[in-house]
Amino acid sequence: MADSSSPPPAAQAASPVTPINLILLALFVFLVYLRLKPAKPQVLPRAPPPTVFRTFTPPELFPYNGLNGMPVYLAVRGRIFDVTSGRNFYGPSGPYANFAGRDASRGLACGSFDEDMLTKDLDGPLDDLKDLNAEQMEALQGWEERFLEKYLVVGKLVPVGSDEAKAAAAQQ
Repeated sequence: MADSSSPPPAAQAASPVTPINLILLALFVFLVYLRLKPAKPQVLPRAPPPTVFRTFTPPELFPYNGLNGMPVYLAVRGRIFDVTSGRNFYGPSGPYANFAGRDASRGLACGSFDEDMLTKDLDGPLDDLKDLNAEQMEALQGWEERFLEKYLVVGKLVPVGSDEAKAAAAQQ
């Protein structure tokens, strides 16, 4: 005989607390948490130090060859370019490394990376390039235009002992 006080099994309500409902509730709470949690503040990368246009003599330019953490500069027809972003080419062990920290004008004009294309006497006069032919000057102009498009001009190359060099030294 059945107990008359309890309802028949089909009439009992199903419990809402089931394992699948608990998993779905936990997932819902987690998603709400992810949506509402505060975002981490954006941190911008540190800006590189400002580059100031300055006057260099060949001995002052020489340390800017990429060694010891220094930037890589090279000069073309009196303009000094910061080629640090092209360190793989112009920095230490790059194919153009002998131009780093130097006047690269003659070597670029002649298409030569040999040491004899570089000015030996850093305290002497700058290379006037007067002995270059029209084809070499055109090649040099092409290099200079490429550098102007790609790199920042950071200075001017002047000979040691010139009035501009003396004025620059007085300002420092």
